[in-house]
Amino acid sequence: MSRSFGVDLRGVIELLSQHLYSSPRVYVRELLQNAVDAITARGEVAARIVIEPSDRTGDGTLRVSDNGIGLTEDEVHTLLSTLGRTSKRDELGFARQDFLGQFGVGLLSCFLVADQIHLVSRSAKGGPAVRWVAQSDGTYEVVTDEDARAEIGTTVTLVPRPDAGHWLTHEMVAALAREFGELLPAEVHIGDERLTLPGLPWQRADEPGEAYRERMSRYCERTFGFKPFEVLPLDVPAVGLTGAAFVMADSAHPGTRQAHRIYLKRMLVGDSVEGLLPDWAYFVRCAVNSSALRPTASREALYQDETLLAIRDELGGVIKDWLIRLGATDPERASALLAKHQLGMKSVALVDDELLRLVEHWLPFETTDGNTTLKQFRRRHSTILYTPDVDEFRQFAPVAQAQGLGLLNAGYAYDAELLKRLVEVHGPTAARRVAPNELLASMDEPAPQAEQDLRRSLDLARAVLERHDCEAVAREFDPVSLPALLITDADRERQQDASRISEDADPLWAELLGQLTGPVSQAGQQLVLNTRNPLVRRLSELTDRALAELTVESLYVHALLQSRRPMRPKDTAALNRSFLDLLDRAVRG
Repeated sequence: MSRSFGVDLRGVIELLSQHLYSSPRVYVRELLQNAVDAITARGEVAARIVIEPSDRTGDGTLRVSDNGIGLTEDEVHTLLSTLGRTSKRDELGFARQDFLGQFGVGLLSCFLVADQIHLVSRSAKGGPAVRWVAQSDGTYEVVTDEDARAEIGTTVTLVPRPDAGHWLTHEMVAALAREFGELLPAEVHIGDERLTLPGLPWQRADEPGEAYRERMSRYCERTFGFKPFEVLPLDVPAVGLTGAAFVMADSAHPGTRQAHRIYLKRMLVGDSVEGLLPDWAYFVRCAVNSSALRPTASREALYQDETLLAIRDELGGVIKDWLIRLGATDPERASALLAKHQLGMKSVALVDDELLRLVEHWLPFETTDGNTTLKQFRRRHSTILYTPDVDEFRQFAPVAQAQGLGLLNAGYAYDAELLKRLVEVHGPTAARRVAPNELLASMDEPAPQAEQDLRRSLDLARAVLERHDCEAVAREFDPVSLPALLITDADRERQQDASRISEDADPLWAELLGQLTGPVSQAGQQLVLNTRNPLVRRLSELTDRALAELTVESLYVHALLQSRRPMRPKDTAALNRSFLDLLDRAVRG
């Protein structure tokens, strides 16, 4: 024999209050939703909802009345008193998408603030008025009362819980009703005050474009708290979506939580709803109304379905098309905007050729020629040479600039990927990563005698060079003020790190590391000494081994600090040792 599940209403209310709804404040939204749906079901009628807060009723209760379709006694039993059934069923003659509510739990949200719910309704289908009284313990009663209500429609009265009376006051109810329902198509009144607006705020009246933009800018400041860089009207008829997008004038972090104000059939879903725009459009906020989006059961977020994905792509396309137009018609504004929101622009340029061209033309990059765009940099240098490491760029930039080489810093987010994408679009000569050894190859060889003299001094300091896994190389390069440059081979450094690990590992693991890394080179770093520098030339004249070792180690530490690489324990020891030794020599005279 089949049996029905029992439902503990108190447990359901606790579930609603602690897990489904974020706050008891949603009860006002659910009451407005039921009233609007009843009016929609009735059809052609002057829609009107009247709210009487506890201050006005005089007995601490809240009353909400509408002139909607009303309910018969059978409908009250079937639809109001069974969890999960909604009064917006197809038998009322309307498809479900015409209504705001879909889940059949809306009226129960009133138990978040009420001990009793009284409902009096007269149906447009005829029959006597019906009185329904529900208790928070899960019991209810239904009686017919011909004199209970003369007009067609419904009145809901809430008797508050002892600790929830403040939720039913005029100040609280008016604020919540205005927040949730100010755009509803029905007239919502609280006392003599009308809470609803005559239309959607982003609907363009008979006004010039500049006046519309100024009006929407003020709306953005009230709603989102910032003055927008630009206002973009939104209109997607296929999903019944209208609204406006507001581009932020100030820079925002890409991880910033998107917070959009979204209405569903003109009822507010939330003012911090995420997921409406693509992730790259983190610098845009939207206020929209749609008839096709689906809310979650709590009606405080959007359901992730194909409709939302399609809207997200459509709105992303609107923003992208505007960016492209802006670059073509107002380059200075485009450049200023790209500089503010470059991470988002770079991320979408990786997959969109049109935005890649926009970034190439207007977004500045750090180079040896100063901050310049990729387009301008390519005009001066046929191939963009870049390094994907910020510290490496800062170390090599002065040398590359002195050698007449153009070098670009691609060490920030998306930069290296953008340059690879540039190669895919424009061919292999568009950009190329430069290896540190290439910079060494561009430097001049010193005179044979100068190199020989320097080599004698370096032989005296061979122990220092071996201690730091380093070999010394003599070159002539500018700037003259730079005595030494430290060039690291990343592959050799990895080999040496693996070798050190394998020394302490078991034989199997050591053999595996050896197969992965191959033979280990003797030196992982090159200390490039500038023979044009006066200090390096004086180094060539040294015959004292201790002084030669001290000088070479000091030059190594200086070059290491210039490279901004992490210092190993032995590097820190060398820094302390060389500094103290030099200080000791200076004090001793």
